[in-house]
Amino acid sequence: MEETKIFYADGENPKMIEAYKRAQETFKYFWRELSWEYRRIVPGLDVACVKLAFTQDIDDETIVEHMWINDVNFDGEMIYGILVNDPNDLTNVNNGDEIAIPINQISDWLFASQGKTYGAFTIHAMRSEMDEDERKDHDDAWGLEFGDYNDILVVTNQKEKPENLIEHPMSINMKESLIEFLKNNPEEIEAQDDLGYTFLHREAIAGNQTSVELILKAGANAKAKTNSGKTALDFAKELKWDHLIPLFQ
Repeated sequence: MEETKIFYADGENPKMIEAYKRAQETFKYFWRELSWEYRRIVPGLDVACVKLAFTQDIDDETIVEHMWINDVNFDGEMIYGILVNDPNDLTNVNNGDEIAIPINQISDWLFASQGKTYGAFTIHAMRSEMDEDERKDHDDAWGLEFGDYNDILVVTNQKEKPENLIEHPMSINMKESLIEFLKNNPEEIEAQDDLGYTFLHREAIAGNQTSVELILKAGANAKAKTNSGKTALDFAKELKWDHLIPLFQ
């Protein structure tokens, strides 16, 4: 990622503003995929990064730069990672800094598997204004297959298996393994980390229906709260994982 040329565009461009909006609305799919990637023995993703809006007041003017981070983590409220761009004008962040920024400052996200990309809304907005040769040069610079800028995918096998928009296949495929894990490690059902997050919180943030069902069935306390006062249901509602909400009622 550090070697990738980043193409910027005017943030006031209506196409770019729409891209920011779509990226925020669909970020949950990025995190769902990445949360499973972190559990894989053999990595499945070629790239996983998030573009965020960084701001600084300079000479009585608010300067905004949209830059990428990788090594991404997410707790339902804040996005964490490592900045991989050199700022043009900002002096309050540097390439390599550890970043913590609220979810509402997302401007794009991208993951790629086997060279095929998902998300990348701002990238597609820029590609839509390039001619064919410019798009080829752009895509070659990234070393990825971006495809049709009018047909942006957010989950793998989205067209062949639209049900993947509801639940990640690994959540279903790992059902028996999770049943065995909960049976052998009952202490994990109620355990809370230093920030108050439980197993149930994490699976709700990732939108994993099968996992949430099994953890609740195993006796998890659905009313457990993080240090910031959030239940698993709160995260499901905030991230609009509508298929999870009935499980808590």
